[in-house]
Amino acid sequence: MSRPALPDALRRVRLPVIGSPLFIISWPKLVIAQCQAGIIGAMPALNARPAAQLDEWLAEITETLAAYDRANPEAPSAPFAINQIVHKSNNRLDHDMDLCVKYKVPVIITSLGARTDVNDAAHGYGGVVLHDIINNKFAHKAIEKGADGLVAVATGAGGHAGTKSPFALVQEIREWFDGPLALSGAIAHGRAVLAAQAMGADFAYIGSAFIATTEARAVDGYKQMIVDSNSDDIVYSSLFTGVHGNYLAPSIRAAGMDPEQLPEGDPSKMDFGTADGSGSSAKAWKDIWGCGQGIGAVKTVAHTSDLVARLKAEYDTAKAAL
Repeated sequence: MSRPALPDALRRVRLPVIGSPLFIISWPKLVIAQCQAGIIGAMPALNARPAAQLDEWLAEITETLAAYDRANPEAPSAPFAINQIVHKSNNRLDHDMDLCVKYKVPVIITSLGARTDVNDAAHGYGGVVLHDIINNKFAHKAIEKGADGLVAVATGAGGHAGTKSPFALVQEIREWFDGPLALSGAIAHGRAVLAAQAMGADFAYIGSAFIATTEARAVDGYKQMIVDSNSDDIVYSSLFTGVHGNYLAPSIRAAGMDPEQLPEGDPSKMDFGTADGSGSSAKAWKDIWGCGQGIGAVKTVAHTSDLVARLKAEYDTAKAAL
């Protein structure tokens, strides 16, 4: 039996990819480029600092994409998504969700907790909510609280990654859930996008490859380090934010630490920075660079449109070979 059709907001893509929201790095320039290239672009609400900047950024994204669609009716842009950290440390959540409602953000991606009121706010204007999870237990909780779909964050993903094999995680979720599902974890090639679909996901959730784009708000050294690195250069640690994540070992060395001798972090001090940009986590992500294991496929710093075109060509070639 076939699964239900995806919500309209998730069907307007030319390649089944969601650009994952990158803390500090994603901003309107990257989101707009992703959407115009035909994939869902996303950014964390917390990247807008101070909080009032989020209003300006959402206006820029919605107005720019609307103008693009009027000029390109034959190939309109994909929708965009805003990531909300649903954790008690985020004192901006209510403010940022009010703005998402104001601009009717098509897709909300929630992380680190699930709240019915956030889901209800998005559903009130017709928005779609995807919640990211690292195991089947959290997946059940997210759907029970009203999320429309899931982002399965498997081992190898950049930033706050899980430890589950993507095969195991997707299989267990698909035993009971037939709604929208994206898979995250070491995806940076069109073959991997197709493989995610073969496993049962609707979308590949790609982040690290987009750091090495001209539109990303990352320093040149970070972009080049991704080009120069591969999976052997990724370290999994809880030291920097209190939650386990994947980071580039050369950036840890550059900060004066031994990536092979890192102590455990304190989850009780989990911190995502405040509205003014302060906070230990914000500083950690600025100096210690998050990255996933799939970066061996990233050979150059490229325009977002060129990266998506590469992924699409690889995807089509792999699909034709089946």
